[in-house]
Amino acid sequence: MSVIASASARWRNAAPCVGVLRGVISCRDGDQRRWHSGAAAAAAAVIEGRGPEMWGLKDYLDYRRSLYDGVLTHKALMVDAVGTLVLPSQPMAQIYREIGEKYGVEYSEDEILNRYRRAYEQPWGRSRLRYVNDGRPFWKFIVSSSTGCSDSQYFEELYDYYMTEKAWHLCDPEAEKVFTALRKAGVKLAIVSNFDTRLRTVLRALNCDDWFDAVTVSAEVEAEKPNPTIFLKACELLSINPEDAVHVGDDRRNDIWGARDAGCDAWLWGSDVCSFKEVANRIGVQV
Repeated sequence: MSVIASASARWRNAAPCVGVLRGVISCRDGDQRRWHSGAAAAAAAVIEGRGPEMWGLKDYLDYRRSLYDGVLTHKALMVDAVGTLVLPSQPMAQIYREIGEKYGVEYSEDEILNRYRRAYEQPWGRSRLRYVNDGRPFWKFIVSSSTGCSDSQYFEELYDYYMTEKAWHLCDPEAEKVFTALRKAGVKLAIVSNFDTRLRTVLRALNCDDWFDAVTVSAEVEAEKPNPTIFLKACELLSINPEDAVHVGDDRRNDIWGARDAGCDAWLWGSDVCSFKEVANRIGVQV
């Protein structure tokens, strides 16, 4: 059984946070001595419910640098897409309402938002994944549930809109400069996202598809965060070990717990870090 398949099997039978300690205390064969003292302190901090900030961020980052060349804390950075790298340019309910008016949508934006949330939180029974290939069946259900409109032309117009540059903008206007500096310093970059196959089109529309060494999309990998399989696939594409990577995302369950279950480090966007410049500085690259 491959490492990815094995991880997927373990995840299906375990709680999402089963591997929280793994990214702190696991070690490569040749690094046993370097990991020992720092790992013991880090593991104790996690057991007591304290992260790197409570343990002492400087000590934590110094410890990470000691694993490599004394400069960088990680060999690779993985980032979430929606909510971390990009954001919708307009509120979802506003767009559903504006495009839907000519198709007879009468719900208010508040009603659309509430119905969207209820629909999105329901178990998706047609497959084990929400996003399969282009995700159309799932999104047709979401759109019709949110707006009460099942018009196929309405759905296609809405679906196509979310592939354009009008629909999205970068969270951090300095992202390109930061990612360029990271790659120049030898840090590998990847996206790890729960999304359908439109994500690559969105990245091209925003002219940021060539910033990354790998793009790992749940619809293509057939695993959605927090399943560690998607993180392990990204590590495989980057040709790195999971413990050499840090993942940054805005969802504690999907991004933080999921990445740590895979053996990666993880920082919560909007809490641990609030800009990509801050991410780069933590890694050891000054921008």
